[in-house]
Amino acid sequence: MNFLANLKLVFRILLARKGRSFLTILGIMIGVAGVIIIIALGAGAQTMVLGQITKLGTNLLSVQPGKSNEKGPPASIFGIVVTTLTNNDAVALRNGGQVPHAVAVNANVTGSATITWGSKTVDTNFLGTDANYPKVINFNMSAGQFFNNQQAIGGSNVVVLGSIVADELFGGTGVNPIGQVIKIKSSLDTEAGGVPLRVIGVVASRGTSFFQNQDDMVMLPLVIGQQQLLGIHYLQRINVKVDSAGNINQTITDISRVLNQCHHVRQPQNVDYTIRNIATAIAMLSTVTNALRLFLTAMAAISLIVGGIGILNIMMATVGERTREIGLRKAVGANNRSIMRQFLLEAGILTTLGGLIGIIIGIIISFGLYRLMLSLGYDWSFVVSPLSVILAVGVSVLTGVIFGLYPALKASRLNPIEALRYE
Repeated sequence: MNFLANLKLVFRILLARKGRSFLTILGIMIGVAGVIIIIALGAGAQTMVLGQITKLGTNLLSVQPGKSNEKGPPASIFGIVVTTLTNNDAVALRNGGQVPHAVAVNANVTGSATITWGSKTVDTNFLGTDANYPKVINFNMSAGQFFNNQQAIGGSNVVVLGSIVADELFGGTGVNPIGQVIKIKSSLDTEAGGVPLRVIGVVASRGTSFFQNQDDMVMLPLVIGQQQLLGIHYLQRINVKVDSAGNINQTITDISRVLNQCHHVRQPQNVDYTIRNIATAIAMLSTVTNALRLFLTAMAAISLIVGGIGILNIMMATVGERTREIGLRKAVGANNRSIMRQFLLEAGILTTLGGLIGIIIGIIISFGLYRLMLSLGYDWSFVVSPLSVILAVGVSVLTGVIFGLYPALKASRLNPIEALRYE
């Protein structure tokens, strides 16, 4: 029997057993769709996490208070207050040409606060910073301007609003935020009414980076953030933007030399700061997320094995039901190879159909999840790689061949005389 005739016979047999064929296809379909969805979710999550970091650029260094080893975070990450980083450190890094490849140096403190304007109240975060912030973290202004160096050093009562804060305070009022006076109060603020600040700018929407919504915050001069809102005289972070990624290592060396002089550090074990490289963080996160994606894909592939066991059971039952048919075909001249080829073809068609349907369903569900994530405000990507499709189809077909092989061998080895006597 030629291949085309054999194929027509297989389709007639499968259509005659629609329920059983559907259940077999369903097992493979769910497994393949699961693989597609899991890979798409893993890729989307990876692009979201890495995208939050790469927004800042790979030529950015972060200096944090407290010592840490290369594999662990600094102590400040765990909520431990470390006061070793000061304004003098930022001045030393910025001035004197001691860090020649530094384009800009920016000092920061952060905290939470309550903002009021008229009868409206908003709970948000504030960033106490200097005029170099726009040079380190690139963003656009939708209205007004960022505070200048004179306003920052003098501690002028000015503030720049994130887009969400501006909408919550002034949205729907018809009032231009620029020039309005708001009051900001932190939990440590000693003034009952809060600190009055004049709005001089609104930042255009820029989304999330480092897992913090950059639109749900306000920026004000460092002096106000330190002294009036937090009551501190130290820094929580210094950001250093380097002229090119190729000069990162040299700049780390230069920063370490300057800070060691400022902190009178003579032995490496006495270092009381941590320098983090954004590019290194990206590489580390990529390794972790790739391993997670591989693990999730392996878990999803288990469902294909379950589907393969289903094929084995159904094909074994089919061999038992069609014993007389097999004996009759052998009696009229069919050889073992043609019988085996027919049963393998049945298993292959079932798994191929299940794989193709599973791919379509998996892509549709993945796209639906992508739209859902976008609606929730996540910077998500719709990623269905050709590799995942090829992998899903390949595994499904291989599953059909492997789990259909034993029933096919069993059918081909049946004795025709005994098969014809089978009841």
